[in-house]
Amino acid sequence: MDRRAFIEAVGGLAAGSLLAADAGAQEASPMTNALPTNVQMQFMRPEQLEAAGRAFPAVYVPLGLIEWHGRHLPLGNDAIKSHGVLVKCAERHGGVVYPPVYFHDGFDRTHLVPVLTDLFQRLRATGYRVILAVSGHNVQGQIAMANEALAPVVADGTVAGMGLWEVTLSMSADSATDHAAKWETSNMMFLYPDLVDMAALGDGPLALDMKAPDGIGGLDPRVHASAEVGRRNVELAADAIGRKAHELLQSLPETERGFRIEAISPEHWWMV
Repeated sequence: MDRRAFIEAVGGLAAGSLLAADAGAQEASPMTNALPTNVQMQFMRPEQLEAAGRAFPAVYVPLGLIEWHGRHLPLGNDAIKSHGVLVKCAERHGGVVYPPVYFHDGFDRTHLVPVLTDLFQRLRATGYRVILAVSGHNVQGQIAMANEALAPVVADGTVAGMGLWEVTLSMSADSATDHAAKWETSNMMFLYPDLVDMAALGDGPLALDMKAPDGIGGLDPRVHASAEVGRRNVELAADAIGRKAHELLQSLPETERGFRIEAISPEHWWMV
């Protein structure tokens, strides 16, 4: 499925889908756009990483790429978006977030898939029982690549994992995606408002069919995008992914649900 087909499919689903949410999510405090460092692996100290793993041994890997996203959004939108969703997910539901991975399915997968498998194997060796590879680049190839790379890592049933888009589990009238239009612009307006330049779109007609000169796919962001739309979208996506992570952990045998490394210390662990 290419990007245009995905956007068209999302348009149909969003109108009629039921939200996969539970009462617990509704009781959570209103979400802010603060991205805490204590769930982001690159900022964590060893004792923090170990404590988080023992509390909930899940790791989230955000995937994206450098790609045109209109004149108003950053080129790294997809990975930035996925990373932001996953940080909010870890903040609410536990687990930790690996730094964004900008390699995508446009690269030669015969070389890239083994590299990703190596990454996932290293995360497994660190102690994690659940590995979720979450792409903000909404094309099927990105998910296929992630699942292919995960297959040998989860094959023995002692680790669970899957590849998915950030809105795969939350798709509804309040949670969807597009290309630099209503949804992706709203996400950035919420997560990184300083990176959005709506004035760059001007006030004339836009090409909203993924074609030049605008390369935008979806509803006109000048009319339909807002930080509140983005907040709700991020919130629903983050909660849905968090629930899936807990579900995957519970799907493992009871003896395989604990953080599997003795300690985050030089004699037991060194690097991912």
